[in-house]
Amino acid sequence: MVPVENLIRPAPNQFTHQLVEAEPFYFTTKQDSEAPNGRFEAGTAVVLLTYDGATRCRVVDGRGLYVEVGYESLAELARSRSERSVTQGG
Repeated sequence: MVPVENLIRPAPNQFTHQLVEAEPFYFTTKQDSEAPNGRFEAGTAVVLLTYDGATRCRVVDGRGLYVEVGYESLAELARSRSERSVTQGG
């Protein structure tokens, strides 16, 4: 059962990162949980929502699942040329 505070609706359909390796996830924080609440497979696309330079971050996947994972398991996805020109003002 997924807590309502761990669901984002509508779920994203564009992503910023993907998992480079299988990674456990937590609904709250790793310190608060005895065991992970689930696991993402390598290649899972996510949106990085919260990262403060620590080892953990918060992401949302294509199902709208908002969870904590290890930051080192993420790789930034390449942006399309049109996305780069919009963010660069061109």
